[in-house]
Amino acid sequence: MLRKEIISEWFQQYSHDVYNFLIYYTGKRDVEDLVQETFIKALKGLERFNYNSSPKTWLFTIARNLAIDDARKKKNRIWDKITRFEQQPEGVDSETPETIFEANEQAEELLAAIQKLKQNYREVVILRGIKELSVAETAAVLNWTEDMVRTNYHRALKVLRNQRGGGLNERSGRIS
Repeated sequence: MLRKEIISEWFQQYSHDVYNFLIYYTGKRDVEDLVQETFIKALKGLERFNYNSSPKTWLFTIARNLAIDDARKKKNRIWDKITRFEQQPEGVDSETPETIFEANEQAEELLAAIQKLKQNYREVVILRGIKELSVAETAAVLNWTEDMVRTNYHRALKVLRNQRGGGLNERSGRIS
């Protein structure tokens, strides 16, 4: 397959995941430019992609690095304002306005709580708890050991539980 075809296929498969990852990672909703830059960088650097790993993992790594670079450029105002994140719940037609409002309120509270975490905790929570990457995939994205991922994820969940007074699925560690 040609490089453009590969990236086009990956864009179809992973752009939504990259978009959501960047929203959680940056705390901003206007991340379309970073998503676009992620896939442009992937196209330019495709020869460096190791086909032994997942394209999604590689794209998250690129997106994370671009977000870090972007934050450095906007250092003085990156966390000044956390914009409202609304995730359209499935089955909206069957939801009542109150249920939708509560879900949006919870998503907003979760985003605010995540933004308060230390950077390493924030990264591992987004990748493991929200994007549901495996320990190995998360370790690859963050360039950490698997033990480091497990430890930081456990500690981050503990901090989130204390901040939010619950809201985490205790069994799975997934964020609800």
